[in-house]
Amino acid sequence: MKETRHFIFFDSGFRPFFLLATGFSIVAVVLWMMIWSGLWTLNSPFKPTDWHIHEMLFGFSSAVIAGFLLTAIPNWTGRAQIRDRFLAFLVALWIAGRIAVLGAIPLPISWVLVIDNSFLAVLCLVAAHQLLVSHNWRNLTVVALVCLFLCANVAFHQEAMISGAADYSRRAGMAVLILLIMLIGGRIIPSFTRNWLVKQGVTCLPTQFNRYDALSLGIAVLSLVMWVSKAPPTITAIALSVAAIIHVIRLQRWQGGRAWRSAILLMLHLSYLCIPVGFAFLALALIWNGMSAAAGLHVLGMGAIGGMTTAVMLRASMGHTARPLAAGATLSLAFAVILLAAILRAMLPGMWIFGLSGIQISAILWVGGFGIICIRIWPWLVMPRVD
Repeated sequence: MKETRHFIFFDSGFRPFFLLATGFSIVAVVLWMMIWSGLWTLNSPFKPTDWHIHEMLFGFSSAVIAGFLLTAIPNWTGRAQIRDRFLAFLVALWIAGRIAVLGAIPLPISWVLVIDNSFLAVLCLVAAHQLLVSHNWRNLTVVALVCLFLCANVAFHQEAMISGAADYSRRAGMAVLILLIMLIGGRIIPSFTRNWLVKQGVTCLPTQFNRYDALSLGIAVLSLVMWVSKAPPTITAIALSVAAIIHVIRLQRWQGGRAWRSAILLMLHLSYLCIPVGFAFLALALIWNGMSAAAGLHVLGMGAIGGMTTAVMLRASMGHTARPLAAGATLSLAFAVILLAAILRAMLPGMWIFGLSGIQISAILWVGGFGIICIRIWPWLVMPRVD
């Protein structure tokens, strides 16, 4: 008998939140370009740059995190999915946060803080409850990092109110997201790659999680803490450089070069590669005036976070709607465009082509890449599984 008791769009967390994330990634960058170009005046309690950073970190990324967690936790625990009215309630909380931070409705600053953080707070409570009642201790680390992400968002609001700019907390939010990618990516990338290589008959398989991976995560945590807290530049640069080298080696152990024929796998490996590249750029910016810190931030933000979230959303959407795990030419092109946007924004922001700066070209590419993805996957997210 067919299931008819609930609206299919709120059947699983990945459906509304992945659609919201892809759509918002377009809207937020278009609005930012309008603000940056002087075509629109922002009414947010945040300064324009802080609004842009906040909405890409805590707006876009929190939607992806919610879609991932609400879909993965039932697989981890065997419990029923969050769906229907409660899922719609979570969606409403996320949307309310975006409206409040945008300043679309005049509100006291303290109300903006509460409204914006209520989404992540409820998500953390729901996720923690699901894992605790099922005694799924292993994945509590993921929820703990999401709780840290919530703390960074609270700090972002408070720092912006007190200091006028959220310098430390924007770094903290970025750092927590990178650690989430390292943790979750360290599970799914070698696992997915191993499964694909086995089917191809390849015997040289990714190395399973061991002490080296634990060491690489520990060094990354140390270097990111130093970067967030603005420790002495030279020492921080050394720590970030060591972390970059170690994570290049970690990625090489996952045999990504042998899986290049699978575009959906290649996306994961290339996105993870942006982490050590971003670390290296941040380290160079600390010791050389010729390198802007914005280069490293955009490699991490657009390449690592943007790329990894894209790859995860695509794979999860394919798998949970019973579609083949194959990106195809269209989605492969979209990912390549997003990665090119990250490269241009990091390396050539001052470039001018046909009257457009490198920043504007990068924004156009980002919007174009996510536009292709949104058009391609929205039918998957609003329609029943193909089986």
